[in-house]
Amino acid sequence: MFRDMRRAGQRLSDEETLNVLKSAKRGVLSMIGDDGWPYGVYLNPFYNDADGRIYFHGSKVGHKTDSLRADNRVSFTVIDDGVQDNPGWALTFRSVVVFGRIEFVADRDFAIEICRRLAKRFNPDDADIEDEIRRASAAVQVLALIPEHITGKRIHEA
Repeated sequence: MFRDMRRAGQRLSDEETLNVLKSAKRGVLSMIGDDGWPYGVYLNPFYNDADGRIYFHGSKVGHKTDSLRADNRVSFTVIDDGVQDNPGWALTFRSVVVFGRIEFVADRDFAIEICRRLAKRFNPDDADIEDEIRRASAAVQVLALIPEHITGKRIHEA
């Protein structure tokens, strides 16, 4: 169902692919939007080792939510910071693309725990995190991306 990587020599190992995915603080979730138009949004992911799913948080209403309810197939793309190989513009970086399906997390306690763990990646202050959860959790929808196919690739921009 999924294509083989064309430049297989650039493929990352499964371990390296997973490391890039786990360390990514931002990525683009792409889906089918209104009238079949592609729609991508920039999101903060949380990879959960316990179930191998990638979690996101967002609003319970809006274009993203409507699109995912209509068609739950998505791709999610992340890149690492890369390294400058030599003087000039060229950068070598690693990218990961995940194909899968989105599920809406209905278990409120689990969703809040995911929000805590995601927030901890950006803010070490537990009191701030708990305050934000108290203030905003009623409006938050947590999404789970269940991977069906994952590829990682090393890219050199020269």
